[in-house]
Amino acid sequence: MESLLAKKIIAGDFIITAEYLPDTDIEAKPRNIFMNCPAVAVNVADNPFGPVISSLAAAIKLKQAEIEPIYQLVTRDRNRIALQSDILGAASMGIKNILCLSGYHQTLTDMPESANVYDLDSIQLIELVNKMNTERTLLNGAKIKGNYSMLAGAVVNPYLRPLELNILRLMKKVKAGARFIQTQAVFNTTDFQEWLHAAYQEGITEKSAIIAGIYPLESYEEALNLLNKHTDFYIPESHIKRIKEAGDLEAQMKMGIAICVETISKIKEMKGLSGIHIISGGKEGIISEIISDAGL
Repeated sequence: MESLLAKKIIAGDFIITAEYLPDTDIEAKPRNIFMNCPAVAVNVADNPFGPVISSLAAAIKLKQAEIEPIYQLVTRDRNRIALQSDILGAASMGIKNILCLSGYHQTLTDMPESANVYDLDSIQLIELVNKMNTERTLLNGAKIKGNYSMLAGAVVNPYLRPLELNILRLMKKVKAGARFIQTQAVFNTTDFQEWLHAAYQEGITEKSAIIAGIYPLESYEEALNLLNKHTDFYIPESHIKRIKEAGDLEAQMKMGIAICVETISKIKEMKGLSGIHIISGGKEGIISEIISDAGL
């Protein structure tokens, strides 16, 4: 049986997804966190900045709250045995969407002394999920028993250049079996349109649903921290200036939301775009506001 997200992709519907960033609150209630949120599915981040509740446990809690999860799985912390085991565990709990990532290097987390694994990369993980779907076997040849179905997705940074190499890597992920692509946060809409047009020209948008990431900046300080620490954030100086000049922290947050709404307005009609992904960064409480203000 296909997931609701898969059915939306097949139907060609415009898709709204959102992000849940688990923390160390073992009593967190996803139903309350995502009350009235119209997203069709919710990503569960996999220890992006250090140890928190596991993405598998949080995805199960989402499902129990009748919210469709997109289980994020990074290869940084697991070898191929653990990856296959966790995928089977997710399937056994009725989870049917998985986002395959390499993950931030451990030096970008709050436990930089941790050892990494990277037994497989993100493309190999997509291939693994696809093999489990089509051949019903694990890498050691063991047969998968039961009703197994998993929709594989990937993440792409639309700002990496040269553009030709960016599109080549995107094509590899789609060829490996990624049926949806969520992008890193979009701020510069001109460069994003250039990337999306190139993907459309290569026929990629017909094979995989492209879902643009939108990130609500909450403050001038956050914008600077993201730029200084992460290479996948490309925030125009004009955005940073608008947030800085907005006033106090509450006003800066409102400006961040306004920029999100403006960005969505500029890109939602672009040819080849299949949806919007709200990257909460832990600010799940404003997801519904952004979706509503953007008329989605």
